[in-house]
Amino acid sequence: MDSPGFSLSAVDLAIIVVSGVLVVAVGLRAARNQDRTARGYFLASGRLPWWIIGSAFVSTSVSSEQIVGTVGAAYKSGLAIANWEWCSLPVYTLLIVFFIPVYLKNRVTTVSEFLRRRYAPLCADIYSWIMLFAYVFIFLVPVLYGGSLALSQLTGWGFYVVLWTMVILVAAYAVKGGLASVVWTDAVQCLMLVGGGVVLYFVALSHIPGGIWEGWSTMEQASPERFHLYRPPSDPDAPFLGLIFAFFGVILFYQAGNQVMIQRVLGARSAWDGIMGIIFAGFINMLRPLVTCFLGLIVYHWVHVMNMAEPLANQDKTFPYALQHFAPEWGLRGIILAGFLAAVMSTVSALANSTATLFALDVYKRVINPAADDRRTVRVGQLASLCALIVAALIAPAVEHCGGIFKYFQTGVTYLSTPFISVLFLGILWKRTTPAAGLFGVVGGLIIQSALAVGIPLAGYCLPFVAVGLFGPPAGRLLPAALGVEIPMPGFNLHWLYIAAIAQALTMSGVVWVSLATPAPPPEVWEPFLWRPALLSRYDDGQARPWYKQLKLWYGLFTLLSLYIYWRFW
Repeated sequence: MDSPGFSLSAVDLAIIVVSGVLVVAVGLRAARNQDRTARGYFLASGRLPWWIIGSAFVSTSVSSEQIVGTVGAAYKSGLAIANWEWCSLPVYTLLIVFFIPVYLKNRVTTVSEFLRRRYAPLCADIYSWIMLFAYVFIFLVPVLYGGSLALSQLTGWGFYVVLWTMVILVAAYAVKGGLASVVWTDAVQCLMLVGGGVVLYFVALSHIPGGIWEGWSTMEQASPERFHLYRPPSDPDAPFLGLIFAFFGVILFYQAGNQVMIQRVLGARSAWDGIMGIIFAGFINMLRPLVTCFLGLIVYHWVHVMNMAEPLANQDKTFPYALQHFAPEWGLRGIILAGFLAAVMSTVSALANSTATLFALDVYKRVINPAADDRRTVRVGQLASLCALIVAALIAPAVEHCGGIFKYFQTGVTYLSTPFISVLFLGILWKRTTPAAGLFGVVGGLIIQSALAVGIPLAGYCLPFVAVGLFGPPAGRLLPAALGVEIPMPGFNLHWLYIAAIAQALTMSGVVWVSLATPAPPPEVWEPFLWRPALLSRYDDGQARPWYKQLKLWYGLFTLLSLYIYWRFW
């Protein structure tokens, strides 16, 4: 069971096994206490408290490819990678102010239902089928592959043994218990992930001169250029301008238009719990870089400043390196791997549950068998969830031949996000948006995004040659520089965030044009879903709450803490 240079003690193995059993036991217990109805299975009967929503929101969004990828990216590029963890304030604000009040007011069960009621059935069907495909082939596959590969390399267990063990463990509670089982296990897994990651961070920091108290300052003084959150627009890894565009596009879609994430909020027992859950997730996100980024900074200082080892040939080996060299053999390795396993299982179970929800409610119940009762609908959802897990596990090994985990995942999510978030945003903010425009946004947006993803890199390669032919050799470099792209000849590569932003701008412009060219929808179509400032007054559900439960208080503290972090590390 040992991998080269890495071993697990009996205590480590016991911790991993016990944690896995604990997660399954919590999930099965939650399933026992859940209503035997479709709403109970898919939305936990609308009884989720804020702390469950917040912890589930975080644990679902952190998985194997993110931990391995961001630790490695921080090793390569520095603190700017933490933007992906700390930028939750603007995105969560948009989610809290615009999306949650409209979703909860209309008691929608899926994003597809919103699209069907606001636009047309075909628009919703396209979303359902595309997202069902995406959850299995774009989301589940790399998560299972990355988690199984990392755990296999660290423990020495066979890849397929790890892969199918995870599938069986997740199926044992997620298929049976639905959303209630998933979110309650998410809470346990969030504690394991954050707790173990924070402990490893401080243990690793103790190896830097100055120790826990002064180690960060030591690293910052040695490499000050690596400890800034802001990066110029041409930065290949974390351009700050690109992140600003993403707040209204790719990142917002993942939080507000992605059934996997928003389903936690749709199951809230009140609007207050839904909003407070997101604010709570924002506070947890302040700790996430300790788990997903800062280890990369420590390994960089250890290797490149202290010269304790040769530079890593592959940045994705940073996380295993930190675990091998900094985690002592008194159980911490087991705790960290248990947290890593929890992160994988949390995301896998959430994706399986959302696949079940979309297929059972938006495909089977609405199209195939509208007369189906709750029991049959739940059974179909359980079968869909199980099939999704099995199919994804069978395909997962093929990721190795698709350009790697991160390219596979990042490209797929980018193609999906811009069309849907364009339609959702305009449907909430503009009453004139028509069903025909919504259909254009979904279908035309996918075409626009795909065309730009191919066309812009091709244009970037050809443009300098055209400039040389027309204006002479200096123009071959001046033109890309004028566009803010500091890449040498023969071409330039525009960051995927900019490509997504351009696609979103074109898609939203097209939606507006089609809306103005087609008859306005009747008030009964747009009125229930139009955002108004008055909706903000419903956050407290009309209840008088003590000062320490005021949403304004906690949102204000979250805002101040976020602003301080960016002021400190700008």
